[in-house]
Amino acid sequence: MKFNYFFIIIVLLFSCKSEEKSKKEKVEAKFVVNNQFQEILDVTKLEGAILVYDLHKDVYYSNNFDWCKVGNLPASTFKIPNSIIALETGVVKNDSVIFKWNGEPRYLKAWEQDLTFKEAFQYSCVPCYQEVARKIGVERMKSSLTKLNFGSMDVDEITLDNFWLEGKSKINQFEQIDFLKRLYNSELPISNRTDSIVKKMMIISKHNQYVLRGKTGWSVRGEENNGWFVGYILVQNNAYFFATNVVPKKSFDMKLFSKERKEVTFKALKELKIVGENELFVTK
Repeated sequence: MKFNYFFIIIVLLFSCKSEEKSKKEKVEAKFVVNNQFQEILDVTKLEGAILVYDLHKDVYYSNNFDWCKVGNLPASTFKIPNSIIALETGVVKNDSVIFKWNGEPRYLKAWEQDLTFKEAFQYSCVPCYQEVARKIGVERMKSSLTKLNFGSMDVDEITLDNFWLEGKSKINQFEQIDFLKRLYNSELPISNRTDSIVKKMMIISKHNQYVLRGKTGWSVRGEENNGWFVGYILVQNNAYFFATNVVPKKSFDMKLFSKERKEVTFKALKELKIVGENELFVTK
């Protein structure tokens, strides 16, 4: 009898370990190097990485996973959490709130007009969102960012209205996708109302085959430009998340930097057959 009991215990222990190993294998994401992504960047004369995550398969695709782990200033991708915090704190009531232009010259002509909150997001109006950050204030901004877990932001009285554009703040591509996944799954600690408004604001392109949401970002340190395009696309009941981070090579035409951050991402989505080769993305 003692032998039987001992045998049963051994079997149970082995079964538990096997089950534990099986569970561990199920939760570990796969990482697939895609050399075509690198070719897309090389042809475009950009350095960096394109990171795509397939939610259903739990697979990450990239040309350079090491680059994806390096933190950079979020630049205007921070407008996503900034919008969430603005709505949650009541600093901005809804996406129709008007931001009045004061008549002073601005970096972009598109900013030299009255803009709704939604338009300010889509036109990436820096002065509008700096105003929002100042109204939120340091303490509410810091506590909100802790709850949202968006990278590592360096916020104080001095940096309050520009910490996402310059300074020590940083977020990497994996962190960008993690944040977007939690937003997509409605797992962020925010109201359903805010969740719905922000997701509507983020829509870049809507088609009967897909819905594309995202945000670009562009920061400058001295002579170094760093560009982002982050978001997710819904196709056939699956979600594909992307975070592209690139810097231009010396031979790159900087007039194309704003456009090419998106274009290389679209090409990567086509390379993975997420959308058709002839699909045209209509974006602002």
